[in-house]
Amino acid sequence: MPHTRRTDGVLLALAVVWGSSYLTAKTATDALPVLIVLFLRYAVGAVVCLVALGRSGPLTRDERRYGTLLGVTQAAVLVLETFGVAHTTAGNAGLIISLTLVLTPVLDRGRLPGRFFLAVGVCVAGVGLLVSGNGLRAPGAGDLLMLAAAVVRAGHVVLVGRVTAVRAVRPFPLTAVQTAVGAVLFLLPAAPGLPALARTGPVTWAELVYLALGCGLCAFLAQTWAVQRTSATRASLLLGTEPVWALLAGVCLGGERLTALAVLGAALIVTGTYWGQSVERAQRAPVAPGVPAPSPDHADTGVPQVR
Repeated sequence: MPHTRRTDGVLLALAVVWGSSYLTAKTATDALPVLIVLFLRYAVGAVVCLVALGRSGPLTRDERRYGTLLGVTQAAVLVLETFGVAHTTAGNAGLIISLTLVLTPVLDRGRLPGRFFLAVGVCVAGVGLLVSGNGLRAPGAGDLLMLAAAVVRAGHVVLVGRVTAVRAVRPFPLTAVQTAVGAVLFLLPAAPGLPALARTGPVTWAELVYLALGCGLCAFLAQTWAVQRTSATRASLLLGTEPVWALLAGVCLGGERLTALAVLGAALIVTGTYWGQSVERAQRAPVAPGVPAPSPDHADTGVPQVR
């Protein structure tokens, strides 16, 4: 079992890293404008990717074409996420963005059983309570931006799945192109504020490097390694703890406070997300009578690439 424990440990560490990214992004945007944070998050990752890309061989036409398309959609996700987390709490951001896990099957499959939409309803109710504060109120601008980010990210995940299913593209070169496209897209908007980097302290630079490499490139490679060694169900359960870690990071490290309604909302979001995932998995891979179920080693490892 050491092999299983090692794989589970990597997936759980990945969920912790991604969960912590919301608080890191929030503190970084407190020190620097959002557009500069986005540019540097992409630029640092792009430099590392381009250096490492030399070992992967030349890019194919499909990798350039689809990497550019996915780079644009990924940039749209990060714009909404980063502006959103700048105007809400890290805990709220991590929990609301977890709706991607139940929105993705809706966009990808269309026809799903009624109990799946009941799970979505539980999540929506949870979001309403989470953003309510001490009493029911309309969600703030940051919460709405995170909701929009969840929808756009779900579309991005569907696009990634369809592109990689029908095209011979390699994960790392595809990621490298996406990262380079993001750096180019944010260079011009961020350019007027770049002189401010001369006054940026080492803590903020460390946060930017962590977002670019720890929560980006290294996390993607770790996920690819891990999901090849376990089942989709096991990987989804472990990665699905990301919003819990986002909430804990916000409360324990960011000094954020939770009301009783927010705690109930967080519980409903996590419950609804797990329920929706289980319904979708059962619908996606029914086992016909007399046909043995696939073993975990050969199960579908199509865990959504939501980062």
